[in-house]
Amino acid sequence: MKLYDLELSGNCYKVRLFASLINAPLDTVPVDYLQGEHKGETLLKLNPWGEIPILEDGNVVLRDGQAILVYLANKYGGEAWWPSEAHLQADVMQWLSVAANEIQHGPNTSRLIEKFGVESDLALSLARSTQILTLINNHLADKDWLAVNRPTIADCAVYPYISIAHEGGVSVDEYTHIQAWMKRLEQLPGYISMPGN
Repeated sequence: MKLYDLELSGNCYKVRLFASLINAPLDTVPVDYLQGEHKGETLLKLNPWGEIPILEDGNVVLRDGQAILVYLANKYGGEAWWPSEAHLQADVMQWLSVAANEIQHGPNTSRLIEKFGVESDLALSLARSTQILTLINNHLADKDWLAVNRPTIADCAVYPYISIAHEGGVSVDEYTHIQAWMKRLEQLPGYISMPGN
C-alpha cells in the first residue's frame, strides 16, 4: 500500500498511526505541500479534490482520512477495529464525523492559524475547541475509549489534532479524562507519534 503523505498533517498521521497499530505495511510518499504538489497533475488524477492523504492499495484509490481508516479497518484490521454490528459501526461512525467536523473546525483550525498562518477566525475556532473538548472529556468520564468499549478507528480519527492542540494555542491540561485516554492510546502496541505530540 502507498500513502501520499504530509508528515505534519494530522489527517495523514491518523492513517500512518492506524496502519502501525495493525501492523499493515505502508509505503509513504512525501508530498511537497508548500510547493503545491498536491495540486499537481499527477496527484489530481488520483484525487481531483487536490487534498491528501491519498491511499493506493492495488487498484483501489481513496481520499479522506476517515474513509481510509474505514477501508483499512474493514480490510486489514478486523472486527476489533471496525465492528460488523450496525449499531456498533454507527457508534464508531459518530466519532469519525466528529473528527471531520468539530475537531477539524476547532483544534485543527486553531493550529492552522497559529502554526501555518492560515487566515481564519481564531476566536471562533478556540470557542469550538473548548466546546468539543468539554463534550469529549465528559464522554470519557466513565469510558476508556470513545466507542464500543475498546480501541477502534474512532480513537485514531479523533486523537491526532487533540494531541497537538497546543500548537494552536489550545490546552488540554484541564481535561483530565482526555489526558488519560491519550495515555491509554499511546501505550497500545504499535503506537507511533507525530511531530509535536
